[in-house]
Amino acid sequence: MLKVEHLYKSYRNGNNVYEVLKDVSFEVKQGEFVAVMGPSGSGKTTLLNCISCFIPHDKGKILLQNNELSRLDEKQIAKVRNENLGFVFQDFMLLDGLTVFENVCVPKVIRKEVYGPMEKKAKNLLELFGIHEIADKYPAEISGGQKQRTAVARALMNDPLLILADEPTGNLDSRSSEAVISAFLEAQKTLNATTFMVTHDSFSASYCDRVIVMRDGNVYTELVNNGDRKKFLEQLLDILKNLNGGEQE
Repeated sequence: MLKVEHLYKSYRNGNNVYEVLKDVSFEVKQGEFVAVMGPSGSGKTTLLNCISCFIPHDKGKILLQNNELSRLDEKQIAKVRNENLGFVFQDFMLLDGLTVFENVCVPKVIRKEVYGPMEKKAKNLLELFGIHEIADKYPAEISGGQKQRTAVARALMNDPLLILADEPTGNLDSRSSEAVISAFLEAQKTLNATTFMVTHDSFSASYCDRVIVMRDGNVYTELVNNGDRKKFLEQLLDILKNLNGGEQE
């Protein structure tokens, strides 16, 4: 599904060069729910921005279904973003002047698709994520958890190959966070959705199939969830505590 091979990314400030990603390699399989964690400055967000082609990488390969993204021109990249990638952001990125239903429909409106199938798909997703009762409300009228579930539904409208989630529970309380993670899990179970999530939230990450832990621009380790979520959470907390010098992030 997604392959990242020997990825490097650096930034230049005057005569100084700061290496952010250093020989990063990993793979995400179809239907997996994978998280990326690590201390601040470890390269998590830069990695996500490279995969989404929002910023270019220096060298290495990013392959989505064996298509190398760095070889695409701007028009092709825009098509990939709209048709093959779904995005969920920390600050929701909903359009305030549109209802929940209309926000969910946006990806298909951009593609100028027929209204009937669009309406049916949107209603199915609203039902799946338990937000059908707020379909006619506006973002200002709903909770943070409802906004984020709306964003997840929107991300799935075009049946993307991959959902990229950037701190999706970062602005939410614990109850809302659980609802959003439940939405990702439901999408995985019902739609075989593949999700790649950057997060600081160990509790949310403990629901994932696998967690890639980064440190100083490298993949430090990978942890696999063998089904015991409590034990997996303890492993995550131990690793992150060690990386943060004995303090939890």
